[in-house]
Order: sequence, then structure tokens, then C-alpha cells
Amino acid sequence: MDEELLKDAKKILIVDDEPPIREILKCNLGKEGYNIIEASDGASAVDIALEKKPDLILLDIMLPKLDGLSVCKRIKQSLNIPIIMLTAKDGEIDKILGLELGADDYITKPFSVRELVARVKANLRKVEIVSNNEIQEIQRPEKKKESKIKVGDLELDLDKFEVKVRGEVIDLTLREFEVLKFLAAQPGQVVTRETLLEKVWGYEYYGDIRTVDVTVRRIREKIEKDTSAPKILITKRSVGYYIAEE
Repeated sequence: MDEELLKDAKKILIVDDEPPIREILKCNLGKEGYNIIEASDGASAVDIALEKKPDLILLDIMLPKLDGLSVCKRIKQSLNIPIIMLTAKDGEIDKILGLELGADDYITKPFSVRELVARVKANLRKVEIVSNNEIQEIQRPEKKKESKIKVGDLELDLDKFEVKVRGEVIDLTLREFEVLKFLAAQPGQVVTRETLLEKVWGYEYYGDIRTVDVTVRRIREKIEKDTSAPKILITKRSVGYYIAEE
């Protein structure tokens, strides 16, 4: 690739202790025009990320020196960049999405390279959309949008990224907040998992609906009095989810 083009390309940090996996990812993402940097253990991943400030990180969970979940948490304390976790165990999904780590996405091994590339593009595109929207808001302050959504006991402050249930502030991750905001903006309207994947996560064709289910379950644990009989975030069996109207 031309050196000038490479300099302007999006930078992706691949963190995996298996050289063959790093090589496969480096080759395929390089073909897509990304600038690739690598780390083979958790400790060096943190150092490289803070120094190089990549646009996105592909991060394995099982790493020497420092595990991927700890790496994710440390990096997110300093950098607001998308992190896609690579895991070989379905059982790790709850941890990735449920803990206050800030991971944006996950994909399980063995994975389709085509799917992984699509996930990378989707997460980078989401960042660009958010950045463009923020710029437009700054340029058009007179068109300030309504900053609060209130539905029954649920209240969202969009400026503060704050959620209150019955007046009590609830601590949500950014992704949980985005899911709740999307649903609360259209109370009573059933939204499919596929639509949530597209609108909140940015997936068009590739995405695991378990991502949505796990995230919804985590939200319910924080906002519902009884998760077995939810009154705010409701499931429409075999279809999707909606926020109960007043």
C-alpha cells in the first residue's frame, strides 16, 4: 500500500498470543486498507494502545501477563475507542457484556473472517456517525433537541447519559444506555433484535442476537423490581422488546 495512504488509514491493534491468528487477521484487515499494529500479551497491549492510540482494538480474552478483560478495563479508562473481544468460550459472553468493562462487541472463535471484518467496519462506522452528529450539534446549537425522555417510572437525560427509575439514578454502561434510549424514544413500539443490532450496534447482516438478549437482561437487573415479571422493559415473545407505555 502507498505510504501516504497507510499513514491516513484507520489503525487497528490486534492483541492475541497466537501468531497464526494475528497473521490471519493482519493479512485480511490489511487488504481492507487498515494500518495494523500487534501485541502478543496483555501488558504490552496496554502500553501500545496508550502510546499508539489505535482507532479500534481486537482483543483476545486469554492472554499471558494480563487477561483481556483487565486490558479492556485499563484501556477504556484512558481511551474512548471501540474494543471487540475475541473469545473461545460462549460462557465468557456474560462477562464481556455484563461487567463494567466498556467492551463494545465480541466474537467467538472459530470465527468467519468475513464476519469479523464486517464487525470491524460496523464499529468504526458507528464511531464516525457519533462524531459527525456531535459536530453537527455544535454547528447548529439553535436546533437543540429535547434532552430528556420520560416514560412512566423511567427517565433518561440524554445530555448527562443518565437514567433514573422512580427517581433513583441507575448506573448503566454506554451500550445499555443506547439500547434503553432507542426503545424509550418509541414507547409501546415492539423493536426486533435485528433492528436493535442494526441501529444500536451498527450491524446490518452480521450479529449475534444473544448480544441483544444479554444486554437486555443486564438492563433489567438494574431497572426492574422483579426481573421475572418486568414492568418497564417488556419482551414480545418471538419478536423483540419494547418499553411499556404509561
